[in-house]
This record gives sequence, C-alpha cells and structure tokens, in this order.
Amino acid sequence: MSILRIEGIGGGYGSVTVLRDITLTLETGENLGLFGPNGHGKTTLLRMTSGLMRPSSGTIQFDGRDITGASPSKIVTSGLVHTQQGNTLFGDMGVAETLEMAAFTKRARAGATARLEKVYALFPRLAERRKQKTRTLSGGERQMLSIGSALMCAPRLLVLDEPTLGLSPRLKEELTEALIEISNSVPLMVVEQDVELLLAVTDRQVLVEHGEIVREITATNTPDHAEIVAMYFGAQA
Repeated sequence: MSILRIEGIGGGYGSVTVLRDITLTLETGENLGLFGPNGHGKTTLLRMTSGLMRPSSGTIQFDGRDITGASPSKIVTSGLVHTQQGNTLFGDMGVAETLEMAAFTKRARAGATARLEKVYALFPRLAERRKQKTRTLSGGERQMLSIGSALMCAPRLLVLDEPTLGLSPRLKEELTEALIEISNSVPLMVVEQDVELLLAVTDRQVLVEHGEIVREITATNTPDHAEIVAMYFGAQA
C-alpha cells in the first residue's frame, strides 16, 4: 500500500514553471531519496507535498486521502511532517521548550513524554543542552533540534530537506547514523546532495532534473562515482 502518491504535479512561482508532471509513489515502510542539481525543483516538490505551496496541476494523496492544497497544519496533523532547509527555529526558546511545544496536535500529545526521551536518546547533545536557548547551539545541534522537533509531531512520514547542509564531516556522520535509526521506524522522504548518504539511509533514490524525474536508482542499479558526477555535471561517465 502506498503511503504517499504524487500524480502529475506541476507548478512553480508565478509565471515560472518549476515542476513538470511529477509522478512519484512512496510505499508504506519505504524510504525515498531525491537528489539532483540545485534549483531543479526538489525543494519545490517537498513544499507542495507539505502544503507550503499549491500545485497548479496534479494531485497528492497521503495514506489514501487527497491532501492537494490542504493547509500545512492539517497535513502535519495527518502525520506528514516536513523539516525545511535551514534554521527555522525560534532563537530565544529553550531546547526542551522547543521539543515540548512541537507535540501540539492531539495525536502527538499522546505519548509525548516517552517520545521526548527517545529524542534525547537519539541526540544526546540535545539532552545535554536542554536548558540552553536555541540561538546558542551550533549549526549541527540546531539541525538535530529541527529533526527532533519533527519527531515530536509523531510523524507517519518524515520529509527532510538537505538535513546535512553545511555540517562538518563528523557531524554529518553523526546525523547520518541517527537518520538510519529513525528510518527503521518512520518512513523518510529525503532531499540531499550527498548521494552516498542517501544510499545509506534510503531504499530508493530518484534524480530530479529540470523539474522532472529522469532516473530512478535501486539496489540493483546503483551508479558508481563517475556516473554520479555525470548526473550532476553532465560529464562523460
């Protein structure tokens, strides 16, 4: 059964078309990665999926229900939770306060205490800094807090936009290990430039280019490094 079904999605910003007839299915229990050059529609696709943008054509179904054009709050309440690229936290809120506030829906409030302890176990740095203001955290710690906050929403599908952007190699490795653990219990849809990370975290990957899906990667057709370079830069593999 499909938890997410995107059919014929198109649209963009004003008169600028970004996505062109995107069709994509995510099966229950599957983890999906999206990669490709910057500015080719990956973030736009995530924003349309989570209700932050309205597509001009096509439909989006989550768990069998049409959510096309639904408000972001209704989509979060249904269990589809999107962590956007960059720092969207409130700098003067504490770490513990931020996490507790994230469990704002009725469904998320049930079991919130146990979920909070799981977040702290997953990200020990957050447990150590639970009384600190979010503006005092490092970039990697803020990313951990963003993902932890999303987990507090009790997601049935977690959508992540470039979770390791700007992180040091050590923090990227730490976050990758956490994402692998998360993926064992919560399905993921991840946009990430690091294809090797996607291969470690997700079951299937798709290349988005010029607003279209142009290639799908599975365990049986994983590209080598030269092929990945060709996908991004048009080099000869």
